[in-house]
Amino acid sequence: MDTNKYLFEEAPVSRAVMTMAVPTIISMLVVVIYNMADTFFIGQTGDPMQVAAVSLATPVFMVLMALGNLFGIGGSSAISRALGEKKPERARNISSFCCYASLGLGVFMALLFLAGMDVILAMIGASANTIEFAREYLTYIAFGGPFIIFGTAFGNILRGEGAARESMIGNMIGTVTNIVLDPVMILGLGWGVAGAAIATVIGNLAASLFYVGYFLQKKSSLSIRLKDFRMGDRIAASVASIGIPASLNNILMSCANIVLNLMLGGYGDTPVAAMGVAMKSNMIVVLLQIGLCAGIQPLIGYNYGARNRKRLLQVFRFTGIFAVVMGSILTAVMVMAKRFVVQAFINDPEVIAYGMQMVIALQLSGPFIGILFLCINTIQGMGKAIPSLILTVCRQGLIFIPLIIILNKVVGLNGVIYAQSVADYCSIVIAVGICLGIFKKLEHRKGAEGR
Repeated sequence: MDTNKYLFEEAPVSRAVMTMAVPTIISMLVVVIYNMADTFFIGQTGDPMQVAAVSLATPVFMVLMALGNLFGIGGSSAISRALGEKKPERARNISSFCCYASLGLGVFMALLFLAGMDVILAMIGASANTIEFAREYLTYIAFGGPFIIFGTAFGNILRGEGAARESMIGNMIGTVTNIVLDPVMILGLGWGVAGAAIATVIGNLAASLFYVGYFLQKKSSLSIRLKDFRMGDRIAASVASIGIPASLNNILMSCANIVLNLMLGGYGDTPVAAMGVAMKSNMIVVLLQIGLCAGIQPLIGYNYGARNRKRLLQVFRFTGIFAVVMGSILTAVMVMAKRFVVQAFINDPEVIAYGMQMVIALQLSGPFIGILFLCINTIQGMGKAIPSLILTVCRQGLIFIPLIIILNKVVGLNGVIYAQSVADYCSIVIAVGICLGIFKKLEHRKGAEGR
């Protein structure tokens, strides 16, 4: 922990940001590959309906990851602030709470998914051509619910104490396991979408086992021991105050994807399949910037808890510049490689034509979307529940969903395709305004304390 303390308090800002962010960026890159692997190998079956089914089912899978972020992002924020306040016992209580709460919620969600499968399939807009494929995929995903939620949560929890490298390793173990199993189960055994789901569950189980082993080897200052489990003393509340907005963000993203698929479904199953492929490629730009900004959240939380405003703002500025540069480069690469990217997933002329247009549309906000994630993670790191909730609701709730409905009616298919980028820019403006307001309050607080 002494190394982590040096990183949080004294290391040059560029070194601190890169040390925390690079493992998280690599983890996100691995997540991108993992998400692409399912679609790629399913695309090799030559069946666009299986690709469309996975696109329809993905938002439901993302709900489980969202619930993992409830404990992961909420817990990480609370842990880093507790460590900055020199309260290690409280940090252990928080991590133990997140362990058992995530497993319990995972079991509950598995039962809920299995019992409500028909309702879920109707909600996501599965057609007669895709419903059985989607049912197969989601049934196996449901059984993996506890591992998906726990693995997602503890990949973030480890970063809360500065163990970004170990978090990355666990993530990579799960992802590599999934990628290795995908071609075997999807193509070799001929299990199609069911094989993709089984590989995903086994990958999450492998990551979860790594995280448990990490704690059992006593490499962490945190704890998953039952005797350290606490809910009182605002432990559950401190996790939920940031975790719920973070989780709600992912849930609203899932809802937005469901609405998007429903709108696209009005133009046939092919646009649904094409958008699924385009969104996979867009993950490269989006998730790498999320990785950068999620990586620095513990630095923000620690220095906020330690009342080191100067270092907090230095971390924010450096990360913002880096995010714009990285986003611009990634966007340029994706736009230039759009045909190759789409065609790599499925060689269907109609899907390729739609997919290339959709790639360009989704990349319009690519250079600056990192600023949004930086603001969100900064606010979460500081434990600002209400501003975090506002940003969460705005991007995929109050802005995107009404916008896509309106643009669909006014412009048609093109309106549906370009809605996300318009919503992103609106959200960026709101996020920057909220962050600037918080920073001004920090300056006033510092001035008041100095008097």
